[in-house]
Amino acid sequence: MKLTKKRIVLFLLFIFPLICFLILSTGKNNFTKLPIVTENILDASTIDANTTFKENITIVCFIGNNIENSKGGFFNLNEKVYKKFIEYKKFQIIAIYPEGMEDDAKRLKKEIGAFTDMVKWKFISGSNQAISNLYKSFNTNDSLSNMYSSKAFLVDKNGNLRGRIADEDYKDGMLYGYNMQSVSELNAKLKDDVKVLYYEYYAAFKDKNKNKADRKEVGL
Repeated sequence: MKLTKKRIVLFLLFIFPLICFLILSTGKNNFTKLPIVTENILDASTIDANTTFKENITIVCFIGNNIENSKGGFFNLNEKVYKKFIEYKKFQIIAIYPEGMEDDAKRLKKEIGAFTDMVKWKFISGSNQAISNLYKSFNTNDSLSNMYSSKAFLVDKNGNLRGRIADEDYKDGMLYGYNMQSVSELNAKLKDDVKVLYYEYYAAFKDKNKNKADRKEVGL
């Protein structure tokens, strides 16, 4: 068959995309899973009995003692990430602040909520010791300063800290948390990594149901 310009165009427009779709739809785990950078961190329930990481995809941030000076990053997190996933099931942002900062935390929540449905934002308070213990369990290469971190942390439904192990912008390639002061990092990294984590669970759920259907078919 002679390859004409018309046939090439038709191939590129219709056949090639179909081939790509078939490869992707029939393949198994054709994506990179988001690395676990720290296993089995302390649960949020160690700070607030009514709050947990379990069975949720959680972004954790530490507000600190000087909320007014650090609030810009939380507005970035809200605009660039939270609003993108507000409709997703089992998604939450947990903002942790020290006891005694209740008025400042309420003010920050009110300011963020001026144009946002805050239903999946959770503000919880704890003692300095409880907050420090939770943060230390992340086993990052940074420390809290006045109970504050400029990073947002991604925790999976099993209580593992997720991140990157070969990130060119971080020392030794280890990305434990995402810089809330950097709009580009929230956009290009955190937002994408939350999507990868959701797809990871979707793929696992799909495989589980397929295996059940296969066992049923053979009478197991």
